[in-house]
Amino acid sequence: MAEIEKAKTLAKFASPVDRFHLELEPLKEAGVKLAGAYCVYAPVEIVRAAGAVCVGLCGKKQAPIPEAERVLPANLCPLIKSSYGYAATGTCPYFNATDFILAETTCDGKKKMFELMDRIKTVHMMRLPTNTTPEARALWLAEARRLAGFLSSQTGVAVTDEALRREIKQQNAIRRALLEVAAFMADECPPISSLDLMGLCESRTFVLDQEGYLNDLLALREELADLRARGVSPYKKGAPRILVTGTPLGRGSEKVLRILEDAGAVVVALENCTGLKGVVGLVDENAADPLSAIASRYLDTPCSCMSPNTGRFALMDALAAQFKPTGVVDLVWQACHTYNVESYDLGRHVTDTLGLPFLKVETDYTESDMEQLRTRIEAFLELQAR
Repeated sequence: MAEIEKAKTLAKFASPVDRFHLELEPLKEAGVKLAGAYCVYAPVEIVRAAGAVCVGLCGKKQAPIPEAERVLPANLCPLIKSSYGYAATGTCPYFNATDFILAETTCDGKKKMFELMDRIKTVHMMRLPTNTTPEARALWLAEARRLAGFLSSQTGVAVTDEALRREIKQQNAIRRALLEVAAFMADECPPISSLDLMGLCESRTFVLDQEGYLNDLLALREELADLRARGVSPYKKGAPRILVTGTPLGRGSEKVLRILEDAGAVVVALENCTGLKGVVGLVDENAADPLSAIASRYLDTPCSCMSPNTGRFALMDALAAQFKPTGVVDLVWQACHTYNVESYDLGRHVTDTLGLPFLKVETDYTESDMEQLRTRIEAFLELQAR
């Protein structure tokens, strides 16, 4: 079968490690500090305003988990075990390059794991509230100010309103560009594959040159528009359109996404925080207090650690309206209790309110259940075709 033409700029997002090393060397020579982060609650604007740069850290592959289980319980979320395993074994190039780690109290497992990680490298813990009440916003704003103070102590650079406003504009521009690229998936036959879009979204956290990344996104947007105009797509008309929600996934933990693709479906949207959840919502560029605006935007992230998490249902409604899925798959990593519990109400919302078929998939990073998952997913897609 002939190979489908792809946008040339996609190649720039295919090897994030290589790009990272190229961009890191001049920064290290200039004495720039590197902050490592695991979560979309880490405010990139504050990090960069303090003269540091931020990089996402490894935690999506099975390889380091056996070493992590020497310390962590086996029946723990694979994302937590993988994250700690990479840190403990020194096999994550991003972690090795960092000067300190930004952590957050999203769930009990990560919170306790960070206590152990702090023995390997300095960890700054942000105390995340579990709701968005006025009191919670005041607490999170205080945490944002405390983070700014910590970063300044590490870099020697004061966090000013001017610097924050500059970073807000740049990060908003990146979010807009990513959303514009993701919007191509609303087409009947999108000009980009689900897997390529996943890698693109994931690479956002591994790029140090934010201006270069933005320019690449804008170039990619134009190339995809050209492919669309010429009718180029890796998908056939009438393919099942799946919205994937739930826990984070990425290179190394994308098996459910691959099974869906192999079965002929198009994953039109990844609601996960490694997909659109971490991109939707802009920081108010005209706010009188830019730090408060940043804190407010990040606290509105609709993660399952929030209680109640009404924002997730609103986001699902918006994505369903934009991308017109024919079904929803909820991916839950084993022992991720917040997403697992929330799946019940989510399933009812998807079936009763959105009128869409719903499939919950609970799994881990191993491939031991691949055939079982394939059977369930193919049956789910067949029901949509009837």
